[in-house]
Order: sequence, then structure tokens, then C-alpha cells
Amino acid sequence: MVPHLTTALKGPLLDLERRFLSEQPAIERWFRTQWLEHTIPFYTSVDLRNSGFKLAPVDTNLFPGGFNNLNPDFWPLCVHAAQSAIEKICPEARGVLVIPENHTRNQFYLQNVTQLTQILRQAGLKVRVGSLLPEITQPTPMQLPNGGTLTLEPIQRKGNRLGMTDGFDPCVVLLNNDLSAGVPDILKNLEQNVMPPLEAGWMTRRKSKHFAAYDKVADEFAKLLDIDSWLINPYFAVCGEVDFHARTGEECLAAQVDTVLQQIRAKYAEYGVKEDPFVIVKADAGTYGMGIMTVKDASEVRDLNRKQRNKMAVIKEGMQVSDVLIQEGVYTFEDINGAVAEPVIYMIDHFVVGGFYRVHTSRGVDENLNAPGMSFSPLAFESCCAFPNPDCAPDDTPNRFYAYGVVGRLAMLAAAVELAEMQQ
Repeated sequence: MVPHLTTALKGPLLDLERRFLSEQPAIERWFRTQWLEHTIPFYTSVDLRNSGFKLAPVDTNLFPGGFNNLNPDFWPLCVHAAQSAIEKICPEARGVLVIPENHTRNQFYLQNVTQLTQILRQAGLKVRVGSLLPEITQPTPMQLPNGGTLTLEPIQRKGNRLGMTDGFDPCVVLLNNDLSAGVPDILKNLEQNVMPPLEAGWMTRRKSKHFAAYDKVADEFAKLLDIDSWLINPYFAVCGEVDFHARTGEECLAAQVDTVLQQIRAKYAEYGVKEDPFVIVKADAGTYGMGIMTVKDASEVRDLNRKQRNKMAVIKEGMQVSDVLIQEGVYTFEDINGAVAEPVIYMIDHFVVGGFYRVHTSRGVDENLNAPGMSFSPLAFESCCAFPNPDCAPDDTPNRFYAYGVVGRLAMLAAAVELAEMQQ
């Protein structure tokens, strides 16, 4: 069953999808040239919002943690893409050391790690999972809700290489840990390939840098298709040196909120959009849906109560928020069984390998869905995102998914540009 989409099927988005379909050869040729010029992240997931008049990425994750939510029908795609990625990094690779997050009590996350390791094993690699937790001093099996077991093992460093005490010496170290708390010494200055690079961790990475890179990518792509780049690109601004506890930086934040709202109003007027503009205010670094709020008027960020300030002040690993991203809010008019939904697209190397809907029964169409209470519905693709059907209408399932795959790959390309700039 393909989930029913209740997206508004009138207006510029259908025009945009139609343009994607008619220009598919040019789009795919353009992407091929980009893959030759840029080093693509090993894997990426992209949160999209589809408002019926706009389709845009709102977050790009370089340490995706939802492989367990993908449709099993598309695991073969994952395997083939993983083989392609490994061939580029280390053609003679025999072993991969996967380093996961430290939250061992999150069994859904551990199922993600299990699925990731299965993909890598089916790609022809020996795979071990090495924990950064000091209490993991011997192989430790973790029981999973689905009846499976994931074994975490202690890591050993010899010189500038990571491995295991039994002599396991991998060619590649694959991080599934976003390094929010910083880069541990054991990972520094390794001679092995570390994917994604350490610079991709949230101690150094900033969402504003990613969307600045996406601006460039979206502009170039929009020129290729002769479209308004706003249709695939959210406005954003940044405010640094904010202290929610001390209530400093509020005027900067309010001013930037007002600026972005004015930009959105102008575009809404241009396209005849009747909805109220809104922005999402969120930490410029970090994941897990922490430190996020919906704002429709600048006054709302001047008058935060203590509970709201506490919510915005701290993100994962207890990191204090000082830099804030003000991002154009993109409505989602998709739902599954009456619950608000947004698509999340997964990629390995430069291939779209699947995705799922993030669903939330208690959130609105203008709210962040990455929050407690969310659930996931695998995208049951009738065909891969890379294979649209020219004989179907633009809003038919494979064609809508092709549009998702295009915008997802644009965000992945932006991540490649972003990482290259960070490593210069």
C-alpha cells in the first residue's frame, strides 16, 4: 500500500513537478556532472516539507539514524549503494568499524544500527560495532524489541588505527554518532578513512552553513530549469550570541524573525498563497528535534516564559544554545490517516535508497514533527525515486517520489559543498 497523499494538487508545485518530469534527462545529466566534481557524503537523510505550493528541505542529517524505518523492499538498493560508496573510499575494503551513538537504552536507535550493519554485511564487508562508552569493556549483547541482538564491543587504538583486541583491523571507520559532545581523542588523527569526516559533527557543523551552501546549489539548479529557486529553497537568517537564560540577544532574534517573515509575505503575495507566514527558530547545531519553536510574529521571541527559554536553551548532550537559525517555515499538507506527516528521504552515496513519513498525531501543519510522540510510516515506493513514470500525472506516486528524490539529492549535494568548504 502506498500511503495516500492529501497534498493540495493545484498551483505551482504541480507545475514544478511537471517541470521535473519534462526535464528529467537534463536533471540527471546535471547531477552526474556534480557527482564528478564533489565528494558525496557516505550517507544522508533529508527532511522535506511539501506545502502544495513549495517543496523544500528543512534539515539535512549526515549521521542518519532511521534505517530501521525503511521499507524492506528497498534494502537491495541500500546494499548496491553501499557497495558503490565503499569502492570509492577503499576498493580493497574487507572490514568496517561502525561507531554508534552512546544512548544504548534507545532500542529503536539500536535497531537502526543493526539494520545498517546488515546492509554493510550484505555489501560484502566484515562489520563490527565499537562503542565509545567506557563501561563497554567486553563484547556486550543488547537485546532488541524485534527479537534481534546487537553486540557492542570495546575499541582498541594502536598507533593511528582503530580496531578490536582480536586483531580486527578495518579499512573504514563509519560514524553513526553526530559528535554533539565533541570529538573523542580516540578518533583524532586516524590514518583510516573516517566517514563522515569529523568536521561533519555538530561541535563544528552549523545548519546555517549548510543552507548557505544549499542556496548556491538551488540557484544553479533553478537556472537549469528556469524556475524560481524559492519554490525549492527556504529563506533563513542567523542570530549569534543568544543566551535564552540571560535573555540577551532577543532584539537580534526578533529583528531577524521580522526580516524573514517579510520576505515570506512578499513571496506569498506573489504566488497568491493565503496561509499565514511563519518561521522555525532552532539551534544552529544539533539534532533530535531539541531547541525548536514555531513563530508567526517577532514579538513572540521577546516574551518567552521561563519554560520556553529552558526548552530553547539546551540541546542534545546538554550543549548550550548560542547560535540560532531562523528558517522559513514550510507548511506540510500531507497526512496519513488524519495525522500530519512529512517525508524523510534516505541516500547512500549519491543514490536515493528509500525513505519514510514522519507522522505526528498531536502536531499541526506548521509545527516541527521531530518530537516525542512521532511515529514512522515507510514509504512504500512502487518504484524507486529515481525512476518516474512519464505516462503518469505529476501527482501520481512514483512521480511525486521522483520530485522528493530530486530535492533530497540537492540537499545532499549542498552537504558535499558544505563539507568541502569546512575542510579547506
